[in-house]
Amino acid sequence: MTRQLHALLAALFLCATPALADEPKATALFGAVELPSNQPSMPIGTYAKGCGAGLMALPETGPTWQAMRLSRNRNWGQPVMIDYLEDLSQKVQAAGWRGLYIGDISQPRGGPAKSGHKSHQIGLDADIWMLPPSDLGLSRAQREKISSISVRTEDQRSINGNWTPSHAQVLEMAASDPRVDRIFVAAAVKIELCRTAKPSDKKWLQKIRPEAGHDAHFHVRLKCPKGASLCETQKPTVADLSNGGNGCDETLMWWVTDYLNPPKAEKKPKAPAKKKKGTQDYTLADLPKQCRSVLASD
Repeated sequence: MTRQLHALLAALFLCATPALADEPKATALFGAVELPSNQPSMPIGTYAKGCGAGLMALPETGPTWQAMRLSRNRNWGQPVMIDYLEDLSQKVQAAGWRGLYIGDISQPRGGPAKSGHKSHQIGLDADIWMLPPSDLGLSRAQREKISSISVRTEDQRSINGNWTPSHAQVLEMAASDPRVDRIFVAAAVKIELCRTAKPSDKKWLQKIRPEAGHDAHFHVRLKCPKGASLCETQKPTVADLSNGGNGCDETLMWWVTDYLNPPKAEKKPKAPAKKKKGTQDYTLADLPKQCRSVLASD
């Protein structure tokens, strides 16, 4: 354990005293840890407010995948996530892809990150690049420089020339896995999938959800694994969101009309909104109590 981490953990346990004014941020505590906890695997809390016990690393390189941006040390996940990513990287070969470039999963012990994400905190979220791999032998240095591709136009209304039918195949493969709860994509991607959908696509297509900021990667979120008693399932579930449908009607109506072209409303003075505590502001006291033992584990 590094001196820096020793100091942070010393502050951490002092923080159990409510009188301490300068409680360290959870981002600093979890970001300072380079290895996972020596505990049985367990996602703790929610996707956006929690931590991960006993996470395991996605190997940096495999026969059908490469973990990207290794300097971030975010290639850690629950065993079910690592299995899922390895499985999917093999399946996508049937769509003509050589495998997958895999971005952030979680930090070694999950928790809030200093940059980049509100979620990815319990080891059940992963970003997969929209860039089909052309080389699965990239060096660490190359993985820091190469970038993914956006598959939507700048006005966000439609897909661009980077989109191919194989992208749709890959997303179907990704969403069809029963371990998946939902997948976040750019709205233009969801709209395109809705445009080309068949009646039989209902079951997997409802898992595809539009979310800003997901034009160069898709974000896979797995369900809480069976027996994970400390994991809080996201509500409403995807099935509830669409009342059993594929999510296309509300997507097309809301995104195109209200989000991209919002109706003009009469301006009324608003009272200053109270600032909500965000991911970057969390202290350990904001997270489930079990996260203390996750950090303290050797």
